[in-house]
Amino acid sequence: MTHPIRALDDQDEPALLRDQFRQLLRYRTLLVIGVLVGLLGSAWLALSGEDTYAATGEVSVRSATSDPFAAGASADKGINIGSERQTAVSDAVGTVAAGTLTKQGDTVEVGKLLSGLQVTNPPNTLVLKFSYTGRTPEQARARAQALAEAYLEIRRERTEDSIDNMVDGYRAQLGPLTEQRDRLAAQETGTGGDDVTSARANLIVAISALNQKISELRALDTTPGYLNKKPVAPLHPTGAGLPLLLGLGGVVGLALGLLMSWVRLVFDPAVRSTRELVRSLGAPLLGTLPRERAAARTLLAIGRPGSRLAEEYRAVAFRLAYDPSFAERRRLLVTAPRGDNDTAKAAAVNLAAAFAETGRDVLLVEADLRTPSLAGELGAAAPGRGPRWATGNEDRNWPADSRGNVDVPGSGAFTLVAGRPTDNVPRALTSAPVTRILAEGGRPGAVVIVLAPPVLSYADAVALIDRVEGVVVVCQPREVHRSDLERIREIIGAAGGTVLGTLLHPGYGRLERRARRNAAARRVRRPAGPDHADRGRYGEADGPGLTGDPAETLGLRTMDGGPGRGGTGRNSAAGRR
Repeated sequence: MTHPIRALDDQDEPALLRDQFRQLLRYRTLLVIGVLVGLLGSAWLALSGEDTYAATGEVSVRSATSDPFAAGASADKGINIGSERQTAVSDAVGTVAAGTLTKQGDTVEVGKLLSGLQVTNPPNTLVLKFSYTGRTPEQARARAQALAEAYLEIRRERTEDSIDNMVDGYRAQLGPLTEQRDRLAAQETGTGGDDVTSARANLIVAISALNQKISELRALDTTPGYLNKKPVAPLHPTGAGLPLLLGLGGVVGLALGLLMSWVRLVFDPAVRSTRELVRSLGAPLLGTLPRERAAARTLLAIGRPGSRLAEEYRAVAFRLAYDPSFAERRRLLVTAPRGDNDTAKAAAVNLAAAFAETGRDVLLVEADLRTPSLAGELGAAAPGRGPRWATGNEDRNWPADSRGNVDVPGSGAFTLVAGRPTDNVPRALTSAPVTRILAEGGRPGAVVIVLAPPVLSYADAVALIDRVEGVVVVCQPREVHRSDLERIREIIGAAGGTVLGTLLHPGYGRLERRARRNAAARRVRRPAGPDHADRGRYGEADGPGLTGDPAETLGLRTMDGGPGRGGTGRNSAAGRR
């Protein structure tokens, strides 16, 4: 506790990631909303869309060749598979396929027909895969086959047209040569010259070459390709099924929830982790109080058997007892940042009881003079003769006649200076009697604990810091802001005090808050006793015991009260001073 506060190591990436993940899990509602949105969206996609079926056929593309069995013959000679793929999805193929389907009774427009077609080419192959998606299995099969056959038909027609064009070109060249050869043949018969014979022989050779080319073109194998795999009617619809879509929707929804949680975390002014709390307040974390349902019925956890909350309070008390800053003066101010002061009240009472268990003379001062309630919640009796530090010249204002003893079942007792509504709170807190009370913490074996209102709501705690140097801040981690902690640290430091640490309180659940409201309502509706007027004067309850459990009954006795004055004959050392 005496070690300096170590700043968060920026290089400790695993710790940072764990911390950030814990912070994101704080917003469980956003995570659940994201998952639900993802699941609902995937279910809507699965149930609202129509079932579609996909049929696939494979076409092996080949080029025209004169001898496919000749050595060195290549099937991909002159084939650009990318261009062939574009041809397969062209309007020309769609027009031929639409005409074929119309003969089969399936009338469809070319554009709509091609919208369901997808042509792919497996790498390093001359294969085109025709995949067609239709509303029925038979429709998908028929249209896929019609498109594949239309592509082969278009390719065959284009190859034959190319051969016919080349043959026509060769024949156009052959006609003049034939006429010239015939003229030379007539001249050779009349004159018999050598030049004519030589020219005629050259023409015959040229004519023979053209005739050979025409013969080779006529002999070409113009097969455009083969339908290796005929389309088959699919048995199941395409796309992801409902289970797969739900799984994908859950993953996407979780990612959406994490994104929303991260955005919420970025703009959240509250303290996001204990490390951030320690860094903002500049003081260590003394402890984190567990949640107990019984805490909604009784303020004091010390003395309740098997209470985890009581053990945590004892651990905090021992930790404070061995802190050099607290051991030097033994004065402690317990307060909350702002809002409800119930958490600080419970911490002050239980720390006083924990110190009383260790044999200390504990004096608990309720400095909350605006809404005092400790005497009523712990159970009170009418005060008796004033303490020795109250002289006869003083009036009967607070705290002259507000001291009494509180019995902790099985643990001892501590002295309570109960608060009372006062017209001038600052004057009462800075009065000489209060100063003398707080000075009792300097006596050997004595501990003074002061319960102050929220430090950011009223200046009452600041007025006491110069006499009670050690401060413990009790807060709920999800309700305190980083700026509040930084301001508290500045205020306490400027007033000359020291923040000994912070105590995290889990707060009360709905059932606990309802039980506390019902208990308060029962105390207000309880009928007044014979001495109710005197008790109401001090803002105290009608009698000890808020429940029927004897283990939870707390007797509040006056400082000098004997057996006949509501006491038990056993007082703490603080009560005998």
